Amino acid sequence: MEDKKLVVIVTNGFDDERSSVAWSVANGGIASGYQITMFLVSSGVDWVRKRAADVARLNPLDPPIKELINNVIESGGSIMVCPPCAKVRGYELEDFIDGVQLAGSTAMLGVVSEGAKTLTF
Repeated sequence: MEDKKLVVIVTNGFDDERSSVAWSVANGGIASGYQITMFLVSSGVDWVRKRAADVARLNPLDPPIKELINNVIESGGSIMVCPPCAKVRGYELEDFIDGVQLAGSTAMLGVVSEGAKTLTF
């Protein structure tokens, strides 16, 4: 079977429903057999701060974002946070939930170079 990879780039935070769509699409990818890499930039990094997604639910018809994030991690997916995007917000690695890594565009592009498709929200 072909190794299917998908990189989902999240550029929006709590103020934009596209963030919810990004996590939903990633979870749909998991259900369809894709290896998922999330790359969080700009205000998208806010999603994986400790306790930030506990109550976030942009679209009431979607599962809670916390469940979607946890499913990415539990399925073996990667969540990469742009280091400069975290730094400008005053975040360090310990501010994020377990399973998140600080990794820049080079790391994300490494996954793309392995044949991953990309989607940006």
